[in-house]
Amino acid sequence: MSPQKKKYGVMGGTFNPIHLGHLVVAEEIRHKLNLDKVIFVPTGNPPHKDNKELTDAKDRYLMTLLATVTNPNFKVSSIEVEREGISYTIDTIKAFRSKYKDTEFYFITGADALLELHTWKNVSELLNLCKFVTATRPGFELSKIETEIKNLEKRYNRNIYNISVSALQISSTDIRQRIKDERSVKYLLPDPVKYYIDKNCLYR
Repeated sequence: MSPQKKKYGVMGGTFNPIHLGHLVVAEEIRHKLNLDKVIFVPTGNPPHKDNKELTDAKDRYLMTLLATVTNPNFKVSSIEVEREGISYTIDTIKAFRSKYKDTEFYFITGADALLELHTWKNVSELLNLCKFVTATRPGFELSKIETEIKNLEKRYNRNIYNISVSALQISSTDIRQRIKDERSVKYLLPDPVKYYIDKNCLYR
């Protein structure tokens, strides 16, 4: 009898900075889909982001490590931080499939990113290599997301998971602005991340 495949979630993002909302989403999806691990992948040079406000990739990677260190079911990968040039999700998933044999991958993304999925590099191949999971908040306007999921499933003949997560109403954009305005960010970030930001004078 062949051993059961492992199930790994992959949560990509700029994590600029990582906050408690990211951790709640990852843990809740891990539990709901019975994933063995969730791998956080801070982006290096993402194709869909304006890099002007993007803090150095090594700082974002270290903050992600600090935020996840107490959860044995979380891992952090530096694969996109170390990669030269533009970071594409398909390259990351291919690398993980090569590294972790007999493993199914579930790429976790937010609703906004799902609406842009059709613009991603080699999206048809990507949907063959991993399962997509979109996280939505209770009360979020679901009709647009549900329509897009149906369109994607019909176009690429692949199922996409849509999971409602009771994520906290926290955003990295708001946190950066609060720090700039010298307002409190306590209880929005894991304490080690807050200490790292203060020590390195990030987002000032």
